[in-house]
Amino acid sequence: MSRTVRLPVTGGVSLVADVWEPNGDAGGQAGGEAGEAAGTDPGFLLVHGLASNARLWDGVAERLHALGHAVVAVDLRGHGRSDKPDGGYDFATVCEDLVCVMESLAPRPVLVGQSWGANVGLEVAYRQPEKVRAVACVDGGTIELAETFDTWEQCQAVLAPPVLTGTPRSEMEAMVRAVHPGWPESSVQATLANFETRADGTIAPWLSRDRHLRILRALWEHRPSTRYPAVEVPVLLLPAGTGDRGIEETAWTRDKRASIEAALAALPAGRAHWFAPADHDIHAQFPVQLAELLHANALDGFFG
Repeated sequence: MSRTVRLPVTGGVSLVADVWEPNGDAGGQAGGEAGEAAGTDPGFLLVHGLASNARLWDGVAERLHALGHAVVAVDLRGHGRSDKPDGGYDFATVCEDLVCVMESLAPRPVLVGQSWGANVGLEVAYRQPEKVRAVACVDGGTIELAETFDTWEQCQAVLAPPVLTGTPRSEMEAMVRAVHPGWPESSVQATLANFETRADGTIAPWLSRDRHLRILRALWEHRPSTRYPAVEVPVLLLPAGTGDRGIEETAWTRDKRASIEAALAALPAGRAHWFAPADHDIHAQFPVQLAELLHANALDGFFG
């Protein structure tokens, strides 16, 4: 079982995190391997993507915990149950928020981020490598929107979030189930936690449109490729591929493969494992498989 805590971070903002303490009985469940991991591993800090929330990590966290690891999953500022200030959505401030979380709850963790959260995790490792044991990037960490969009205006026109406020919750739930028919029920419900449910049965994103666009602008400005050579800690890249879903999507996957290969060539200690075919939210689609892969990288020493 996890416990929920609220902790202060940068500028007096409070974040909410779910904490799974180390499980001393996990060795029997994992054939002794968990005991080895628990003794040598500092734990995992799980960081969600843009407009998401910590609950999307529940399945991953529960499996990691069963394997003997300490785990923390956090709602970043503006998201989920955490405070929603008007400012602080730039990379520097969000990174400082995570450092505060690590100092309070997860000393020198393996920092696992998804999408935007993976770019943030890589940036933390670049800025303060002494705070991080390793970084795992779930379909992120290599996102450079400026490679696709020459101007911020082009990026905004294509990637601005849809207007969902006022949508009936039942309609949103049906949409999630239709788009992700193979997801575990817990991941469906966690996706719905991206939204406030109002008294009239309609929803509104916890992350406001204005704040969403501020983060998106910061992501468009971020250049992770300039960080790779100076990242001192191991980096595990976990991209999602489209498999054989179609010619157009396969071409998109080939572009992503080129970016992954470029990252591996530049990172001092890099490794990649593809999930294909897979959704962008690998952690929601394949929580057990992802957790066991992270566990394996802890056991074989890649995470230090």
